[in-house]
Amino acid sequence: MKVINTSADLLSAFDAGRFDMEKWKTYMDAHVPGAKDLCLSDMRACIHAGFSWEHDFLPVLNAVLWETKKREEAVRSFCCVTAHLDERIVRRFGRTVDAAVVLYLGLCNGAGWVTPVSGRTTVLLGIEKIMELNWCDPDALTGLIVHELGHVYQAQYGILHRTTDALPDHFLWQLFTEGVAMVFEQEIIGDPSYFHQDRNGWKQWCDGHAEFIRQSFRNDIRVMTRENQRYFGDWTRLEGYGDTGYYLGARFVRFLLRHSSFDQIIRYGIEEVKTGFDAFMRERA
Repeated sequence: MKVINTSADLLSAFDAGRFDMEKWKTYMDAHVPGAKDLCLSDMRACIHAGFSWEHDFLPVLNAVLWETKKREEAVRSFCCVTAHLDERIVRRFGRTVDAAVVLYLGLCNGAGWVTPVSGRTTVLLGIEKIMELNWCDPDALTGLIVHELGHVYQAQYGILHRTTDALPDHFLWQLFTEGVAMVFEQEIIGDPSYFHQDRNGWKQWCDGHAEFIRQSFRNDIRVMTRENQRYFGDWTRLEGYGDTGYYLGARFVRFLLRHSSFDQIIRYGIEEVKTGFDAFMRERA
């Protein structure tokens, strides 16, 4: 795993107190060759969908220059989270993750983006979105970075992506893969009860309503669509709480770990996941 911290030079993308596109291109080509065109393409797609450069992009980018304390906190947290992270992964799982983790200024394409860059799996971390979302503390960045590396680990050593036209299979697979990434986080942190989503009593509510979440997901999966699903994404809500699918997914994968190793589980296909989920649902609460 390679860690690339461009923070020492990201202010070179500004001129006269304002983000400068041409200077940004020079900065990107110097630090993350191959990523510039990905970011520009994503920006154009967003503008085509109705977003505005002046109102939606530029203020977020300019804030990186203006909000010094928040920027410095994000950089410190990135350094803290990534320090010896590769060694921690090897210590726990016996092998590394072949990926680059990059902290950069990235045209608001997202706080975290796992994508091939010049043929290598890369975790792009846009500091402008990290700051906008107030994810500058070490706990928030741990969730962002280590969770994405959990997906990379599954893709590298098991099966991550599969295509299905059956939406129930799609959402069960999503529950499974997000659960794998959550357990990967917990194992690296060294705390099986850790959830980076735990703010404002989130985990306490989930622990107290674990059976309700489990039964709700089983009932919903028959009619779930991308528009009405209530489990994945902090913008969704189940009884007022977001990200409950990540909680349930972690419990599901922990159940599977009773009988199989983590490296066996990440090689499961959909039929094995279905069989495991049926057994998980038969377990007494």
